[in-house]
Amino acid sequence: MIHIVLYQPEIPPNTGNIIRLAANTGACLHLIEPLGFDLSEKSVRRAGLDYHALSNVKRWQNWTQFLEGSAVQRLLAFTTKTTQSYSSVLYQAGDGLLFGPETRGLPADIREALPASQLVRIPMQADSRSLNLSNSVAIGLYEALRQTGFSGLT
Repeated sequence: MIHIVLYQPEIPPNTGNIIRLAANTGACLHLIEPLGFDLSEKSVRRAGLDYHALSNVKRWQNWTQFLEGSAVQRLLAFTTKTTQSYSSVLYQAGDGLLFGPETRGLPADIREALPASQLVRIPMQADSRSLNLSNSVAIGLYEALRQTGFSGLT
């Protein structure tokens, strides 16, 4: 299983889209608080449609609780603050794909606590700031699923 890890997500429709993505791929979604919204908000429900009940979503009160309690075996942090492409990594079951908040990205202390080999970037135009969070998660997740054989998916 591949894990999607959202650190303090801020925009409800993005998280709703990611709930739907997790439900359709069998990925486990980890939400690390504080969230920038309430999961019961209409915009989250609308984007996630009826998939919330089908998805495996875990909420964590903070980063430390996640690190101590999750089943993630290795974190791969998606960030614009590195040069290694997400497609150059060898993904494995148990990996967690870590994404930061939409307006700030991952904090420096989290990035710096990981080995450089676990920091990855989605290539884009040099003058671009970032991609949409739910698009970035989909790009990273499907590469990890492709490399691990799309286990359980038809």
